[in-house]
Amino acid sequence: MSVLAAITVLATLILVHELGHFIAARSQGIYANRFSLGFGPILLKYQGSQTEYTIRAFPLGGFVGFPDDDPESNIPPNDPNLLRNRPILDRVIVISAGVIANLIFAYLVLVLQLGIVGIPQEFKYQQGVIVKPVNEQSIAYQAGIREGDIILSVNDHELVAGNSSTLLLTKEIQTHPNQQIDLKIQRQNQAIPLKLTPKQGADGKGLVGIELGPNGGAVYRHTHNPVEIFTVAAKRFQQLVVGTIKGFGQLVTNFQATASQVSGPVNIVKIGAKLAADNSANLLSFAAIISINLAIINILPLPALDGGQLAFLLIEGLLGKPLPAKIQEGVMQTGLVLLLGLGIFLIVKETTQLEWVQNLLQ
Repeated sequence: MSVLAAITVLATLILVHELGHFIAARSQGIYANRFSLGFGPILLKYQGSQTEYTIRAFPLGGFVGFPDDDPESNIPPNDPNLLRNRPILDRVIVISAGVIANLIFAYLVLVLQLGIVGIPQEFKYQQGVIVKPVNEQSIAYQAGIREGDIILSVNDHELVAGNSSTLLLTKEIQTHPNQQIDLKIQRQNQAIPLKLTPKQGADGKGLVGIELGPNGGAVYRHTHNPVEIFTVAAKRFQQLVVGTIKGFGQLVTNFQATASQVSGPVNIVKIGAKLAADNSANLLSFAAIISINLAIINILPLPALDGGQLAFLLIEGLLGKPLPAKIQEGVMQTGLVLLLGLGIFLIVKETTQLEWVQNLLQ
């Protein structure tokens, strides 16, 4: 059920994005003859008075189709309500509306979450540090540490409730390269002793390949003041947008170090399913974060994305005329092939890394 919930969230975000384009077009009287959720073969179809609505086999995205370049369209090519015949500003509104819709949706989800769950006041710490091996090849995983384990002590030093425990565990790992350290792990109310030996990194510090996090959770306060809810949601929204932009900036400036952190649809669903299994309210945070990421990805000036089309409109505005249709089509088709290729690659890669698939391959 948690996997289904995560998939539903992703489908909703795609639907919101495409509805942004569709509503922006139809509200201006611009023709839109196709509205699709997904790509590939049609699974369900409904023909409206002006638009064909479809659900397709591959839920990697969606699209709104315009009759401008449809050879079967009986609309005269000089019709003012064709998208290509509208002023640049009208087309900018249509193309950017998907991004705007995702951002508005993310903010409203944060408002809903704060209204339901409450406003976080403080973080209540418990004993230990929650850990997650970075991959199955890491020293931590090979030693027996699994995602969600809680390290209670390291080298007989108890990890007390508080942020200092994370610092202490980090220090013990980094200062014992090529030396065995003793851990006590809590897993499902069982205490398990473990030993592992950090390897020495390039900087001389010990490494075991785990992510560390404080053990505990936030304490929430419910409020009936809508102004406070909208204000706190705005601050949280700003933090998420700025953090996402910085993340993409690091991907560009330090691609080699951050490329491995890029996730495809399978990992995104896996993360969402885990959040839903832990707490259904977490799906709201998941939806807001993914919606913001979807918006920022689409605004990038890359072929086949909204940002790529906006770049063409910018060039048209500077030159006073659009680039030749063949050039635009060639660039967009190449970008679409590369984008779909990347999506398929990530799906195959991440699917083969799933535990049940690994078991089948052994």
